[in-house]
Amino acid sequence: MSIAVQSQFHSYDADSFYDEMFERDLKVRAHYEGVYRTFSRMKPPELAARQQALQQRMLEEGITFTLYTPEQAEPLERTIPFDYIPRIIPKQEWQLIEQGMKQRVRALNAFVHDIYHGQQIVKEGIIPRRMIVGNRYFRPEMAGLEVPGGAYMTASGIDLIRNETGEYFVLEDNLRTPSGFSYLYRGRSMMSEHFHDLYLSSAVADIDQSLNIFLRSLRSLAPSGKRDPLIALLTPGAYNSAYYEHTFLAQQMGIHLVEGRDLVYKDHKIYLRDLRGLRQVDVIYRRLDDDYLDPLAFAPDSMLGVPGLMNAYRAGNIAIANAPGTGVADDKAVYAYVPDMIKFYLNESPVLNNVPTYILDRKEDREYVLDNLKDLVVKETSLSGGYGMLIGPTATAKEIEMFERAIRQDPGRYIAQTTMQLSRAPVMVGGEMTPRHIDLRAFVLMGAEEETHVIPSGLTRVALKEGSLVVNSSQGGGVKDTWVLNR
Repeated sequence: MSIAVQSQFHSYDADSFYDEMFERDLKVRAHYEGVYRTFSRMKPPELAARQQALQQRMLEEGITFTLYTPEQAEPLERTIPFDYIPRIIPKQEWQLIEQGMKQRVRALNAFVHDIYHGQQIVKEGIIPRRMIVGNRYFRPEMAGLEVPGGAYMTASGIDLIRNETGEYFVLEDNLRTPSGFSYLYRGRSMMSEHFHDLYLSSAVADIDQSLNIFLRSLRSLAPSGKRDPLIALLTPGAYNSAYYEHTFLAQQMGIHLVEGRDLVYKDHKIYLRDLRGLRQVDVIYRRLDDDYLDPLAFAPDSMLGVPGLMNAYRAGNIAIANAPGTGVADDKAVYAYVPDMIKFYLNESPVLNNVPTYILDRKEDREYVLDNLKDLVVKETSLSGGYGMLIGPTATAKEIEMFERAIRQDPGRYIAQTTMQLSRAPVMVGGEMTPRHIDLRAFVLMGAEEETHVIPSGLTRVALKEGSLVVNSSQGGGVKDTWVLNR
């Protein structure tokens, strides 16, 4: 039964989804009352004008994302759709998320160290050896190497969702080169400017200090505890889809933005070429995948990396964040074992649960999944960004048949998960507020000695297509500012 709510929110229905703003009877949740009052007073033309002003601001500042689609001969550069109805998380909820994020990243860091050293978790039979040696992100070059500060994953992006009862689940771990920091910060800047009074009255946790913590985490990795290390952000270049973010982070943290051609290897060290000659680089925050880091160690045809970088790394003369080989914990099949890692390494129970996941190498899991493809989500283990997925409830018979053949041919390439009813939040569409499904990418920073910090916000990603559960920006999704309340 549809229950009308005021003005721009009248399209809302009481249904089976968990809504961030409304209770089941469409009563406004207490922590959203200020936002609800503010936007209920605004007329559709004013709402549309504000939306247009924000998108124009993003365009003028170059806040863009490069979208690659099979239909396009050339990649399309566009602004990420930004919705100005903030997603609000109460303090008590955030404390649970923060605790769960820190626990998870500590366990994942311990796992990566173990995999490149004693492999105790494999010897104990908790994780099958084939999942490690057959993992495309496993790097034998990292075996026995002690990484600076013991931190494999300086920057992590952990994706969270909520089910129909409002319980949080971890959907995915992004541990190699997670993106989204810039959209979080620029979104906050625009919201605090365009909705200044609402922002000030909402007791929103400050995020500015987190950039200083990010920089401090990178500095802490400098070899020999150097007090004033030279830090460089290594980018693939201006044609990369996340290049705006690379420039933003380099500017905000005051570090050098470099491409591989700007660096040179000499005497087991890495140097930056500049007008003053060669200057030794102490820390590299890399935003390109392992394969492209060093053509002498990985892909020999890479033109993006630095020949000799891994030699300098092995010699202990430079830190790389995130560490090469971290992706072994990024795999979607390995994800299924993170609760076991938490128990094995930390002797704790998981604070946040995984989405129920089926490993298709297991005969019983595979048979169940093949019989129930129309009800499940299937993911290719090594892909991200919403690619290589089947969402059974919305898939065509032809798509289901195609995935069935692919699973039978190479079951280890896929995992399957229960289809979760992602929570929803209001977005502005044509001057009217309407519900769309969302998730949350939380960002965790780790410095030396596993000192961790969770940025008190996150990137709320929005599936802008009505009914869609795919929130990835590479698939046309949008974003929201996320307000964590500090009281």
